[in-house]
Formats: sequence, structure tokens, C-alpha cells
Amino acid sequence: MTGNGFIGRIRTLVARIGGLACILITMETVLAYPAASAPVTAHDFTFENIDGGPLPLSNFAGKTVLLVNTASMCGFTSQYESLQALYDKYREQGLVVLGVPSDDFGGQEYGSSEQIKQFCEINYGITFPMTDKVRVKGDDAHPYYQWVATQGRRKLPRWNFYKHVIDADGNLVEWFASTTSPDSSKVIDVIEKELAR
Repeated sequence: MTGNGFIGRIRTLVARIGGLACILITMETVLAYPAASAPVTAHDFTFENIDGGPLPLSNFAGKTVLLVNTASMCGFTSQYESLQALYDKYREQGLVVLGVPSDDFGGQEYGSSEQIKQFCEINYGITFPMTDKVRVKGDDAHPYYQWVATQGRRKLPRWNFYKHVIDADGNLVEWFASTTSPDSSKVIDVIEKELAR
């Protein structure tokens, strides 16, 4: 083999190895930086049902959800009556009222799911779905509320009976403080607007 032939083969081999190295580097880059996932919505979160078992918010895809952190012994507890009335009036049009009991504000919720459910049914005739008791604030808040914090910290509950309106696609489109009654024109206008979409 001549010197030129040997050198030619070495160059060919180096070129092939270089090409392989480029492929490996490209693969490492792709694996290190995966494609961006779909945007997170409320439908990505799951609560526990007050009756037991999972309660994924994705169950309500295509519906408008009025999600409210509740408590049984609060000055705003009478809002249960208006929440049930809203559910009765708009349920067939696609509204879901979802109660999320919490003991985070003033220790105003019962200890067990059975007590909470009994209180709601006996005193207010609640038929809308409810979750098990959760934390809504702090580092150990339910993941839904951790996500709400990324939507704007003002949307996080500062007391019982904060209200979140979630649209048919799982977007948090509006919120109302405890002092805004569920049957106020502000709440009803938003709900009717979403139901009309």
C-alpha cells in the first residue's frame, strides 16, 4: 500500500468517525432538552372525592367550573345556599360547582369527611360534588393551589369561600374574594358568559 493510499483511508475513517460523533452529540442534546410539554391547566390536577376515590378535574372538561374553598363554621358558610342555587339553576347548561373543604383559615372545618358531608347535606342540601379536605396555602398546599400561585398570587385564597371560575378548557379565567356572594351579578355574569361559549 502506498503512503498516499494509506493516508486516504485514514482521512476517510476520520471523516466517518467525525460524522458519528456529530450524530451522538445531537442525540445527547435532544435527550437533555426534551420537547416542551403542553401548557398546564386545571384539568391536569386531581383531588380526592369526599366520598372516596380520585376526583380528576379533567372529568369536567367541556364544562364551566366554579371551584370554591369552603369551611363549615365560617361567617361565609351561608354562601353554601347560594352555591347550591347556582348549581340547580345552571347545572343542565354545563355548570359544575365544586366545593373544596379546608381548615387553613381559622380552623373552621370539621375533622373528617363524614362530618363535613353530613353538615353540608343536613344544613344546606348540598348535591354538588365536593373534595376531601385539603390544604390551600403554604408549601404543602394541594398542587392545584400551587398552580394557582403561578397564575397570580392575588388569586390564591386569603380566606374561606374564595371562588375560581375555570373554563371548559381548564383555564382559570376569573376569581372572586370571600366577600363576593355566589349570587352576585359579577359572578353570574362571568358564569353565563362562559356557559354561552
